[in-house]
Amino acid sequence: MTDTVVSSAKKEVIIGFDRPFCVIGERINPTGRKLLLEEMKNGDFSRVEADAVAQVAAGATMLDVNAGIPLADEPAILAATIKLVQSLVDVPLSIDSSIVAALEAGLSVYQGKALVNSVTGEEERLEAVLPLIKKYGAAVVAISNDETGISEDPDVRFEVARKIVQRAADYGIPASDIVVDPLVMPVGAVNKAGASVFRLIRRLHDELRVNTTCGASNISFGLPNRHGMNASFLSMAIGAGMTSAIMNPLHEEEMTGIRGADVMMGHDPDCARWIRKYREPAPAAAGGEGRRHEREGRRRSRT
Repeated sequence: MTDTVVSSAKKEVIIGFDRPFCVIGERINPTGRKLLLEEMKNGDFSRVEADAVAQVAAGATMLDVNAGIPLADEPAILAATIKLVQSLVDVPLSIDSSIVAALEAGLSVYQGKALVNSVTGEEERLEAVLPLIKKYGAAVVAISNDETGISEDPDVRFEVARKIVQRAADYGIPASDIVVDPLVMPVGAVNKAGASVFRLIRRLHDELRVNTTCGASNISFGLPNRHGMNASFLSMAIGAGMTSAIMNPLHEEEMTGIRGADVMMGHDPDCARWIRKYREPAPAAAGGEGRRHEREGRRRSRT
């Protein structure tokens, strides 16, 4: 079985076929969050601090950290954000940027073994990112598109993933350090997107033997009741072999779907985590009444 090991200075996380699903918290990302963007741009990281702590408390196994702010010094901001987040939480991080200099800045200050997000099948990107992965001993998200764009054909996306794995091997990077993003299309726009990506996940699992991830909310884009749709997708993707996702752990409906899927896949022995999370506590009144009767009984015995 394939295990992708990542770590912080204090904690190791293993993404793997027979492991609990890895939830990578997505909220430290200014893209689409105007208030967070302005705050980070102006050196205010209070919302980053709150998001980091809240996501881990909600069950995130890792956190994705992105500092993509237009016209800002992204390498410096990303490095500062990584240092801040690592001082607050002990989970490993995914260092997320499209700018190679920012990735290196983040890797240079990171404590542990990071997951880098990401490399694609484009030759220029492969030649720029893979040496960094080797230099810093990191793992990397491999996105299944190349110079031709994103194909709707899952078999084409599989071949792009295979190419990245092979090119990584040329740099001495094992397949266990590659986490493939098969690219989830919005099912509201591409009706077969769910079925196609499940077939692709199975191929990546069975043939390439690599772990997988995705931007989970992509599947529900443009649809009502997105949390319900995301929860259905995540549980079925786990059944197909997906081992992680970049998502918002604060949405309890999705987290419930993941916890249930872990039980069904045998990744929660004896349903221990499920029971710990959802078992109803003993009613407080009944407990208090029971203790009162016990005290009265002891007094009567002494009398």
